[in-house]
Amino acid sequence: MLNKIIPDLNPGNIQTSRRGFLLGASAVAGGLMVGMRAAPVSAASSTTAAEAANPLAGYIHIAPDNSVTILSSQFDMGQGPYHGLATLVVEELDADWSQIDVKGAAGNTKLYGNIMWGGAVQGTGGSTSMATSFDRYRQAGAMAREMLVAAAAETWGVAASQISVSGGTLTDTLGNSATFGDMAGKAATMPLPQEVKLKDAADWTQIGNEKLRRFDSAAKANGTHDFTIDVKLDGLLTAVVAHPPKFGAKVKSFDAAEAMKVRGVTDVVEIPRGVAVVGEHMWAAIKGREALTVEWDEAQAETRGSAEIMAEYKAKAGDVQQATARSEGDTAAALSSAAKVIEATYEFPYLAHAAMEPLNAVARRNADRTLEVWGGHQIPDVYQGISAKIAGVKPEQVTMHVMKTGGGFGRRAVADGDVVAEAVSVASAIGFKAPVKVQWTREDDMRGGRYRPAYVHSFKAGLDRDNKLIAWHNHIVGQSIVAGTPFEGLIKDGVDGTSVEGASNIPYGIPNINVGLTTTDVKVPVLWWRAVGSTHTAYAVESFLDEVIAEIGADPYAYRMELLKDHPRHAAVLKLAADKANWSTPAPEGRFRGLAVHESFASVVAHIAEISMKNGTPTVHKVTVAIDCGIAVNPDTIKAQMEGGTGFGLGSILAEELTLVNGEVEQGNYDTYTPLRIDAMPEVDVHIVPSTNKPTGVGEPGVPSIGPAIANAIAAAGGRRIRVLPMSKSMGT
Repeated sequence: MLNKIIPDLNPGNIQTSRRGFLLGASAVAGGLMVGMRAAPVSAASSTTAAEAANPLAGYIHIAPDNSVTILSSQFDMGQGPYHGLATLVVEELDADWSQIDVKGAAGNTKLYGNIMWGGAVQGTGGSTSMATSFDRYRQAGAMAREMLVAAAAETWGVAASQISVSGGTLTDTLGNSATFGDMAGKAATMPLPQEVKLKDAADWTQIGNEKLRRFDSAAKANGTHDFTIDVKLDGLLTAVVAHPPKFGAKVKSFDAAEAMKVRGVTDVVEIPRGVAVVGEHMWAAIKGREALTVEWDEAQAETRGSAEIMAEYKAKAGDVQQATARSEGDTAAALSSAAKVIEATYEFPYLAHAAMEPLNAVARRNADRTLEVWGGHQIPDVYQGISAKIAGVKPEQVTMHVMKTGGGFGRRAVADGDVVAEAVSVASAIGFKAPVKVQWTREDDMRGGRYRPAYVHSFKAGLDRDNKLIAWHNHIVGQSIVAGTPFEGLIKDGVDGTSVEGASNIPYGIPNINVGLTTTDVKVPVLWWRAVGSTHTAYAVESFLDEVIAEIGADPYAYRMELLKDHPRHAAVLKLAADKANWSTPAPEGRFRGLAVHESFASVVAHIAEISMKNGTPTVHKVTVAIDCGIAVNPDTIKAQMEGGTGFGLGSILAEELTLVNGEVEQGNYDTYTPLRIDAMPEVDVHIVPSTNKPTGVGEPGVPSIGPAIANAIAAAGGRRIRVLPMSKSMGT
């Protein structure tokens, strides 16, 4: 995701060596605050006003009451970074889990900037949470531990080597004992360690611990955890926004008279994104919006439907590609001389994120004109700047309260601030007379844009007389996610990397490869969607490759392994999955298997699906998953993400489709847009490849390869090749 974008826009601002991390420690209310940052290497990375306004920001705060609060640079939308960061700290600090709490942090780019994006902006995405955190949060824990030990040694008059730390308690060989809280204040006065030694992997008790369960699960299960939808403030008003029914339309005029008659409605105001109805509570705002009359200017609106858009895409797929993402050998010549050419076209619809918690944000201006904004801030630096501009204050006067979120899947990583901008705009429009929560309904969320783009893939593969795959041509047609946004710098030589990822980097040993792209101009707002480009490229590539292998008459696993001989990491993941799924032995009677392997976000995942067919419809019984994601910080979380990603990807290919008629979205809720139902969730068996490499992505890589594995299993069962998604559309179910 953004890990591909930010380095291109902000190259070379940050060094990430271990020595470059140390920032310091401070006494905070009698406790110890430890923070780190990457050292500045240019004037562009000097301290900003926002950072100066947060001098005590850090990674760990140990309070006199013995609590340990970890300040997370990463936004948690269910994928588990809070637990992952806590694991890194607990490992090096030797704290007890009962002490631990994790809170979202923002307001200091040098501390919280995402290293995998170049460090120039704080943000969560691209499955980079563990990669950006692995060194610096362990170092913070080790640094805090060393300072606590130094404080205890001075207090007790013993050598530091005589002190041991375990479960949040310091003890020495003479019988002295103290909690972290007892020593926190004194520890803050200790000299800063010049360099800290991290534990050897052989000594880890938390990292890689398969029995360790997420520390924050109970609060979610019993309902005590607060999300943005739960935020309550004195005098809080709730607003809903009437958005244009067609993308690109604008407000021409509106009549608020009937809306203002609704009991509880306090204001009706125009904002840049529509007309907001403000009420004392959600029901009043909704009923007021229903009574509102708005005339829309649709002169610049998108008026085509999905059918017209896809027809255009298919026509373009047969034309010459606009840009080339990868070219090796002479694909045209190889196809011309091939003994056999296999062709296919694959179609992918728009998809909604459909997260459980619809979009929302809360804005409040205080008496001193400072602004506070609560929300699922996936890119808090960006939203802080946007909020400040709308409110007419300086960025350092804006506090971003980073809330956990009931699902995101990329939807809250928007360049224009989206619902955050709406909340501040509404609060401003009513003169900041009260705090305002803008809450979208499910229908607002489904019809509000920012979808996974629709795509068409056309393929040609050439076989020689010995049935060797000698040529591969893949032409991709679809919208760019970043065109026209501040992230447009990602586009290189006419290629948006998010459109071709997973297709332009296929690992197979084919001598002649050409991957092309034609970018379309459609006014439907699009955005990264969990696993981004790989959500369509993996399906297209792995399904078409299976078609080619079937034409050859080879075993799908054995043939892939031959093509992967120069990519041992991919081969190892595929082999692990095949071994665990017993690929070499026949499937049970009436069952059929399909497989796929794919790399995304620096991780490699293989899926093997076992299905049965009834009346032309598949039932997925079991899925075997293997992943290489580097060091497995939290194996249980990784397994959960593979299970969740498998279900997420499975639902998207079985029945999910967002359609437009005359430019307006048809679906509005889960009755018409259908993510996976619980009774369709298969057994998922997850296996992690042991690794000593740094952590790579987990939150998204479980999605891409389940779809083609299912499609290939259907073909193995004698069914048709599913080239138009969702499968329910192709199979008439």
